[in-house]
Amino acid sequence: MLMKCLLHLMLALAFCARAGAADALRVSSFSTILTEIATEVGGGRVSVHAHLKPGVDPHDFQPKPDDLRTVATAQIVLLSAKHLEAYVGKLKEATGSRATFVEVGDAMPSLKLTVEHGDHSHDGEDPHWWHSIANMRRATKIVRDAFIAASPGDRAAFTANAARYLTALDTLHAWTKAKLAELPRSSRKLVTSHDAFQYFARDYGFTIYAIEGFSHADQPSSAKVARIIAAIRAQGVKAVCP
Repeated sequence: MLMKCLLHLMLALAFCARAGAADALRVSSFSTILTEIATEVGGGRVSVHAHLKPGVDPHDFQPKPDDLRTVATAQIVLLSAKHLEAYVGKLKEATGSRATFVEVGDAMPSLKLTVEHGDHSHDGEDPHWWHSIANMRRATKIVRDAFIAASPGDRAAFTANAARYLTALDTLHAWTKAKLAELPRSSRKLVTSHDAFQYFARDYGFTIYAIEGFSHADQPSSAKVARIIAAIRAQGVKAVCP
């Protein structure tokens, strides 16, 4: 009798687990950052497919047929935006998806900076918004609201999960400010190969010396490299981030 009861219980739990998985909001994410936010905000009420894996350069990523098939069944597609995913139009057309495309970065103010291409330059829009904790807070709220719109019955869960993640971001911001207070503003110089930290620099008073531009396609001229080397020496920069 006991074994029969246990068997029925196990079957019931398995059924509930399958039902929960079937009911979960289907989310496709084309950003490792947004995958984390979606997982934190969605909890057990979302199924997040991470198309972009850790270590993959978002500038170089191109969706494969498997990605298109997954997006075709998604309810929400999360994108960094600010022109980072040049394939968005093709993605929408190829999948015929009825999903809601949430282009998160486009809801935030952009940094306009000069991009150098060899011997010429032009103004560009910095797509690396996630290097600002304030922008991460905005992104969390955007994802939360998109989830609520898609699944109103889960509003309480999404709201509570987002609140916890926002608190964690506030803690990170407080810790960052405290640690950087130990570094004089005159010493806040950051040399890096890829110009991806301008939002961080804006928020915390850093000056960036970048070798490449916003993407790896923005290769530096010999004159720019010479200027950066001279700046490193003149400013007494003690560390370089590769």
